[in-house]
Amino acid sequence: MREVICPGLSANWVNGWLAAVGITVLEPRIRLHWSSDATPVAVISSQCEDPVDTLVSAWPSSAALADLPVAENWPNDGAEHGVRLPRKVPVEALRARMEEARGHPHSWTLTSTMTDLCVDKAGEARHAPFDPPAPRGLTLHHRLEMAHAHVDPPRDWILPCLEGRGQRVKGNGLGFDQTRVGSQGDDAGKWTDPVVEVLAFFGLALLPARGPGVDLRFSPFAELNMRQKGWLKPSRAENHFFWPAWKQPLDRHGIDALLDAWSPNEPLTWDRYGILAAWKSVQFTRTSDADATRAYGARRV
Repeated sequence: MREVICPGLSANWVNGWLAAVGITVLEPRIRLHWSSDATPVAVISSQCEDPVDTLVSAWPSSAALADLPVAENWPNDGAEHGVRLPRKVPVEALRARMEEARGHPHSWTLTSTMTDLCVDKAGEARHAPFDPPAPRGLTLHHRLEMAHAHVDPPRDWILPCLEGRGQRVKGNGLGFDQTRVGSQGDDAGKWTDPVVEVLAFFGLALLPARGPGVDLRFSPFAELNMRQKGWLKPSRAENHFFWPAWKQPLDRHGIDALLDAWSPNEPLTWDRYGILAAWKSVQFTRTSDADATRAYGARRV
């Protein structure tokens, strides 16, 4: 196995963890485990080629991103008049797009960001925690494309990112990285690493969103909760994402199985699954009701 240590992707950083997982989604031949440091960092490995070369080769093109079923205007949509997926998505539009995307290799871009099993009084599908609102109503797909546009040529951006010297650009990214938020005492704006943002999006492939099958248009007194894999206590007030670092090299399917098997509430079983440490998300505290910032920090479990 050829291994590359990635100090730029630390396990105690939500976006760094998602990005490391996203590497295995983009390139199935790459495996992921975490170093035994006090703060584990990602270690990617491959049996045949240098894993960085493999990742660079697998980096998606802008055309590939446009082909993702979650795109607002999907070119492959075969519906008679086409179906748009703006930020506020009518559940009927989401269901129609899901029908068209059935069997598509990236149909997860719909089911990991929204669910038609949670419908509000306006008839709109509920978005997952990792698909938060953004300025100007930009969809998650638009934010992904904006981040991706900076990564050109890919090698010049990917290797420095993995090594911990990645270049940040001004922008909101996907919209949930706490490290993008500057000091409240200055006007520095928000800055993100576009490589991390793109990889983190693909990490969502292992985190499907689900709901209780409630439509508030017809059940006004029902409780409307949705959950995304890894999130416990599915309520707006106390919703935390839990994620582990592990010591054995795993591909995307092994990681998926591990996330199903381990429990953050049963630390005595962690050795059985090779868990080194785990964290839970901490919500960004908004400065006022008008502050629309969404971000997730981390606290070690």
